[in-house]
Amino acid sequence: MNDRQNKNFQTRISILMHRQDDPNKCTAAKLIKFKMASEVRKIPYNAVVLDPFSNIVLTQEDKQDMTGICAIDCSWKLASDMIKIPKKSNINNRKLPALLAGNPTNYAKLGMLSTSEAISGALYILGYKKQALDIMNKFKWGHTFIDLNYNILEDYSNATEQSQTKQIEKEYFPNLFTDTS
Repeated sequence: MNDRQNKNFQTRISILMHRQDDPNKCTAAKLIKFKMASEVRKIPYNAVVLDPFSNIVLTQEDKQDMTGICAIDCSWKLASDMIKIPKKSNINNRKLPALLAGNPTNYAKLGMLSTSEAISGALYILGYKKQALDIMNKFKWGHTFIDLNYNILEDYSNATEQSQTKQIEKEYFPNLFTDTS
């Protein structure tokens, strides 16, 4: 078993902070405070950037060449303006497959994850399950995110290709996909 398959192995987490939310409720700030992530001013080279507007879904394939995960912490209301990644760049922007929020603000809303939930979901999918659970354990409601998404996170973490992930999304969330045939 190599280091990247070892469940205790961790990957680097960085967060680009835009400071648009209440600092007392900011989950990204809490991760930085507890040294579970580092704040950055620019996106690290070869990091997988969590981008809800990307056309490419995060899968196990992304783990091979990445140097870590980078989240962009901003208000959902301003996200489309804040997350602008040039098309021709060395940045690997990926969206998470469909997950339910466990945070009190957006409870059970599809895709409306806090920064910590997005990071935890990405870590889980990439096989860093212990690190994902450690992050969620910092929040009173963190177990709710894991409980709501446990089966789907397990399935996503076993998918190795985009097509498999899309199929899993269709099975769990059929209302997201309309049949145009």
